[in-house]
Amino acid sequence: MITLKCLNKKDLEEFVLSGTYQSFDFLPITKHRALSQIKNPNAADDDILLTLAFEGDQLAGYLGSFPDQLMLEKNPLKYAWLSTIFVSENFRGKRIAQQLLDKIFEKYDGKIALTEFTKEAESLYAKTKKFEYISPKIGKRFYFRTDFETLLPNKKPQFGTLKPALKITDSLLNVAISFRLKLTKKKEVNFEISKIIDEESEKFIEHFPKKRTVENLRWIMKNPWVLEGNELENKYQFSSISKEFNYYWIKIFDENKVLKTVALLQTRDLNLKIPYLFSVGNLDDFTYFLENFIQEKKIKTLISYHTKLNEKLSAKSFPKIYKKEAERRYLFHKNLMKLVPENYDLNFQDGDGDPIFT
Repeated sequence: MITLKCLNKKDLEEFVLSGTYQSFDFLPITKHRALSQIKNPNAADDDILLTLAFEGDQLAGYLGSFPDQLMLEKNPLKYAWLSTIFVSENFRGKRIAQQLLDKIFEKYDGKIALTEFTKEAESLYAKTKKFEYISPKIGKRFYFRTDFETLLPNKKPQFGTLKPALKITDSLLNVAISFRLKLTKKKEVNFEISKIIDEESEKFIEHFPKKRTVENLRWIMKNPWVLEGNELENKYQFSSISKEFNYYWIKIFDENKVLKTVALLQTRDLNLKIPYLFSVGNLDDFTYFLENFIQEKKIKTLISYHTKLNEKLSAKSFPKIYKKEAERRYLFHKNLMKLVPENYDLNFQDGDGDPIFT
């Protein structure tokens, strides 16, 4: 018989601080991810953050939920993103995933959203007949350095034996790319890079419609779900450790030192995201800044769903070796759809949902 246990903020804290979560064959959450979720400004004390499925005293699966809110005509609508779902292969065929989903639907009254889901998870959600697609975000993935050592073996395992040769090829090609970029004349940009969001930035952001408050952004930057390290956590099925993972707060000023753009950047193993971007006027200076940042940090790829920025980055003048289209799809539970006004512009930024953490 399958039993479900729902953990709110207090329960989850006791669960990880006691070390109980480490006693199972697989981890339902990492300690740093749990402590981060407990500090979520949008999470109430009784909100469910993690649901566990047991058969007897054995952990069979789990489902993570991430409370958030939408501002509808200045009134907040509480809902949750599904952030993880996993069932051990030892317990497959017992409808555990469906039971986990039914429980969280009940706890949040169907006010559930999803994004960045795998094909397998998408198939599971489709079977529930509870979800509808909303308009996807269409973006771009830009490539700045070669990475044959990683890409080719991932696509075709037979290339695995050629990794040393592919690494040398990447090194030679990327040295040539870097040398060419150094010869390019750079425009001077007035900017600041920080690990914190200051009062000037906070006042600037207040003038923009947003899904995240400054309090949210500060929490995100101080409480990452991914830590830097070389040893992967094999007992956990989702993101937890990377060789490099950082957030950067960027401020761009005009020639009169007036703030015109702020942005949150995230780098992970030399891959760049721009979860949040707020700007007045054009994005020329921010684009020039990005060019220098990408070169300095040796960024391999940038994925962006900021339409106006992508127009700048797609121009021939912006140095890159390749680009292709990207799509981020969203699923909303039908109960949530009923509460969102027709033709309401959700205006999600790249960081809305749980992708901001991974």
